[in-house]
Parts: sequence; structure tokens; C-alpha cells
Amino acid sequence: MTERTRRSDATRAAILAAARERFARDGYDRATIRAIAADAGIDPAMVMRYYGSKDKLFALAAEFDLRLPDFAEVPDTELGAAVVDFFIHRWESDETLVVLLRAAVTNESAADRMRTIFGAQVVPVLMKRGIDPSEVTARAALAGTQMLGVALCRYVLQMPPVVAMTAEELIAWLAPTIQRYLTHPAP
Repeated sequence: MTERTRRSDATRAAILAAARERFARDGYDRATIRAIAADAGIDPAMVMRYYGSKDKLFALAAEFDLRLPDFAEVPDTELGAAVVDFFIHRWESDETLVVLLRAAVTNESAADRMRTIFGAQVVPVLMKRGIDPSEVTARAALAGTQMLGVALCRYVLQMPPVVAMTAEELIAWLAPTIQRYLTHPAP
């Protein structure tokens, strides 16, 4: 690897890190290429050179693997708690989901990204659990409404009662609802 390649890789990484922080702080619409470049300590033209556009940069900054376990060892009666526990701790350990959620509220590309992540990563895990294929997308979407709603209120809107709750309290409140969505008979 040449020195130029190493510098290029370091510049790309600095831009991506600055973009994640800026999108998290300002949201998609208010984040600018100039601000991202300033945060990365480079010329704005370099951002455009490496990423082409704000949309392309956002798509890479919001690239996210949920790293969902398959939950195969979790008994059906504990699935809701296991899913909520996973998501609460996942949100708390990686700001990228907050970046995506904040942007998804006001930007259709970001909203589509969020739908794609949940559809491509959550549905297959639920399919492995033996959930009826004709119901799995609806069940995943309903579970998503709860998880995304809590995340929006806790990490973006920062509603004091929700922010004040411990992870264990959130799990206790949400687990029964998620359990119902995932395992109870459809209405």
C-alpha cells in the first residue's frame, strides 16, 4: 500500500466519521458538506471528490448492520424481552442508528434507508423463528413501530420520563407489547 493510498483511506475515514457526527447532531437537512469538511479538517471539494454528493455520503454514513442474533435459543415466551433487550442496548452502543432515525423524520432517502435496514435484517430473523410468512412483515413492522418510537422519544426528542428510565425499565415496559406482536395469534 502506498503512502498516497493510506492518506486517501485516512481522509475517507475522517470524512465518514465527521459526517456521522454531523448528521447525528444536525440531521440530514441541516448538515452541510462545508460543515462536514470543516469537522474533518479538509476542503469541501475533497468530500465531493470522495463521495460525490451529500446523498451518497449519507447513504454510507447511515450504512448499518443491526448485528441481530438469530434468537434460536430464546424460548418463545421470552422472545419479546430478548428483542427489546437487544435493541435498547444496540441503540445505546452506536450513534449511527440515531443518525439514521433523526434524518428519517425529515428526509425520504433516510426513511427509505431505515425501512430497508429493518426489512432486510429483521424479517429474515423472524422467518427463522417459524413465524407465519404471510404475517412476518406485518409483525416485524408493528414491532418496529414500538422500537423506533421509543428510540425517537429517548434519543432524538429526549422526552425526560423516557430518558430517565433505565434500560431494564424500558425492557419491562416494552417486552409484553413486542411479545404480543411476535408470538400471539393475529387478530
